[in-house]
Amino acid sequence: MNYFKILGLGAAMTLSVGAFAQEQSTTAASNPSARPIAESDMMYRKTVWRTIDLREKQNKPLFADGRQITKVIIDAVKRGELPIYKNDSLTTTLTQQEFNTNMVMPEEGGGMTEEERALGFDEPAANDAWGDAAPQDAAVVTGPAEFFPKDLYQMELKEDAIFDKKRSRMYHDIKAITLVVPASLKSNVKGRDIPVGTFKYSDLVKVFRDHPTEALWFNPQNDAQHKNLADAFDLRLFSSFITKVSNPDNSSLEDIYGGPQQGILAAQTTAEQMIEYEYNLWSF
Repeated sequence: MNYFKILGLGAAMTLSVGAFAQEQSTTAASNPSARPIAESDMMYRKTVWRTIDLREKQNKPLFADGRQITKVIIDAVKRGELPIYKNDSLTTTLTQQEFNTNMVMPEEGGGMTEEERALGFDEPAANDAWGDAAPQDAAVVTGPAEFFPKDLYQMELKEDAIFDKKRSRMYHDIKAITLVVPASLKSNVKGRDIPVGTFKYSDLVKVFRDHPTEALWFNPQNDAQHKNLADAFDLRLFSSFITKVSNPDNSSLEDIYGGPQQGILAAQTTAEQMIEYEYNLWSF
């Protein structure tokens, strides 16, 4: 073979390998998974949404006093280490200021709505309704009150249930975690779940690994066996219930089955069906 042809073939292969490596690097950087699975290895995939109530006994290790997972995430956001997303589609980002606004407790019967401001109403004066001036020694308000990390005892988790045909087992590939102000919180005067911010799971794993002292899964049985939060999620050391499975209408189980109670029953049935599906794969 001609020397120049060999040289040209080698250069083409080098460029091809370089382009492939660059493409793989770009894909890995944008992938929300901590351990992505190749598309060619997926025999089955279903996107599942779960709700984690951190008040449950099994979830207490994630919510230890002073080391709440919500505190770890909020502190990372304030340090500028964690990108914030508007929802679990992970397409639109939020600024830190927008995140801080979502963390502010809404006032009960106080302040003005955006509609009232748009109509030209003025903010209420400092004096009360009878015209009495506020006392001179009143406490100085430094800023709006924010929700505490312990107030955010509800999280939403989005993951893919994937059967890897190469390894012949089912994997739970977490994509995103959303912090939520629960509707049941007394200081939540809106009376509905309020999403605060969504975080890519691969970004969370990096934060958990970089701060092992704070990002701790507290082992209540053995102080010598505390684990990193990233390891706790890998080992599925949490309790949750399914709220939605991917469907054409993008409807939650509650909407499909007609109510909260029916949705909870459907969540249990759906979890059992997924286990049964994996089990039946070995029957053929």
